Amino acid sequence: MNAKNVILTAKDLSKTFSNESVQQHVLKNLNLSVYKGDFTVIMGNSGSGKSTLLYALSGMDRPSLGTITYYVDTQGIEISKYSNDKLARFRRDHVGFVFQQNYLNDSMSALDNVMVVGLLHNNDRKALAERAKTLLRSVEINEPDFQKFPTQLSGGQQQRVAVVRGVINRPQILFADEPTGALNSQNTQNVLNILTTLNEEGQSIVMVTHTLMAAERGNRIIYLSDGVISDEVDLGPYLGDYKDEHNPDREAAIARHTKLKTFLQNMGW
Repeated sequence: MNAKNVILTAKDLSKTFSNESVQQHVLKNLNLSVYKGDFTVIMGNSGSGKSTLLYALSGMDRPSLGTITYYVDTQGIEISKYSNDKLARFRRDHVGFVFQQNYLNDSMSALDNVMVVGLLHNNDRKALAERAKTLLRSVEINEPDFQKFPTQLSGGQQQRVAVVRGVINRPQILFADEPTGALNSQNTQNVLNILTTLNEEGQSIVMVTHTLMAAERGNRIIYLSDGVISDEVDLGPYLGDYKDEHNPDREAAIARHTKLKTFLQNMGW
């Protein structure tokens, strides 16, 4: 990784929440670079600042101190100085987000839930509809389900629609906040497979998770403790399920799994 591949930097990032006379310092002078094409995973114990960091990096929330700079066509854009309206437009054009809860609009079809976000960025309705349908098919949402309301879909289907919504505008970075936290094991695997495929196709991803299963999909694992980065580890690309006896890369996948597990144990996870 080198400087030309940096797509986001956070410098001296701090976030403080005030409650009457009590101040809670969640992020503390944190410095971080995110690289193009990486699947970056942020881990840490409860209360370590994982989601707060994700929201700050994505522009969903503002830091108390510090700067956040995106690099678009090699030009640095410091979003921490943007007005609310300008920041909203920047998020629309450059950022995708997948939440733990899917937050789909129950009064709109699966297709319209994706389209409504896309139309904020692209008013070519026909081209957008084709892209939305192609993406929905790619995550195994079939044509008959395009017009179903979220309540008519399974939890796993809803989250897959939410992932498509997050990438419909071709974001520079897709942020995901425990995207499998509300899913069963099979749907968890389905959503993780989708994120892995997106990353293999070049999508940069930053994901918060508390599970080893999800963390294994990342190539870069960052561990947060009390609002600061304790350490990180480079795992290299995902090599498939280390438990799968038919995995041709199983030996290397086992070594990769062991490296991650050892790292997390050393972090006190």
